[in-house]
Amino acid sequence: MATYESLIKLNGSLGDLIFYNLNGKNIVRKKSGFNKNAFKKSASYEKVRQNSSEFGHCSKIGKIIRQCLDIYIKKSDDALLYQRFAKLMTEIKDLDIISEKGKRSVKNGLEKESGFQLLKKFQFGIIENLENLASVSIGLWDKSLILDKNINSDEIILETLSIDFESYTATNFKQTILVEKQLNEYVFEKHFSDEESLLHFVVLKKEGEIVRMGFA
Repeated sequence: MATYESLIKLNGSLGDLIFYNLNGKNIVRKKSGFNKNAFKKSASYEKVRQNSSEFGHCSKIGKIIRQCLDIYIKKSDDALLYQRFAKLMTEIKDLDIISEKGKRSVKNGLEKESGFQLLKKFQFGIIENLENLASVSIGLWDKSLILDKNINSDEIILETLSIDFESYTATNFKQTILVEKQLNEYVFEKHFSDEESLLHFVVLKKEGEIVRMGFA
């Protein structure tokens, strides 16, 4: 930015220069701004393009998962949940060591035990997660929720999420069981095929209130 003196007062742009008046002074500066064409093709923007692509991927995956669980998330009283969950997706994506930079995915990160553990440990606001107190066992015709007997609940909800990581869509199937006697294994219907990318979200309730929830 520079000032100039001239009998002709200019206001507007001329070539790569922009003229305007600021606090009584005549100012001239070079045009600046985002160059879309350079962003797409220039080698100097390669790292920015990679980060942008992966950020968009993580945001979309996080959004479709949250949408499937929205009814429970609203109970978590977590104003920063969106940011925290987006950060979680990024941390899981970073564990993808088989894809090149710019194409790393949450799916590949989740296929590593360390990535899935990050998902399991995530706590939704004020509601305690399941820690290592729950797991899902897949059988030929059904699936079982293995639950620690010390967890006291009278209702179990199992949400199975089928994630399409390519089209950024998800469908979910809800199953509910009323607990009359505390067991360590509860059998649920197997709704999706083994070939699909599935996540299992468990909600434990006591007298209508959520006491624990998280991925298993």
